[in-house]
Amino acid sequence: MANIKSAKKRIKVIATKTARNRAIKSAVKTYCKKVVVATQNNDKALAQEQLKVAVKKIDQATAKGIYHKNTGARKKSTLARMVNKIA
Repeated sequence: MANIKSAKKRIKVIATKTARNRAIKSAVKTYCKKVVVATQNNDKALAQEQLKVAVKKIDQATAKGIYHKNTGARKKSTLARMVNKIA
């Protein structure tokens, strides 16, 4: 356990940031899952709609530094490929 006041504060701050990051990552996974389910059901209109939402959430997470920019790009690319295969 930390003895120094600043170290104790850092522990609290890190716990807060970790909880925030975990919540945002979980939300992104949920939106990605919705795209995957729509593509598996061959529902192109719904898949494209869900893709827009998922891309927006991935971009927001990337902007906040939760995902590396290449990770965000890879996730978006994978989802877009899935949706485009439906055609």
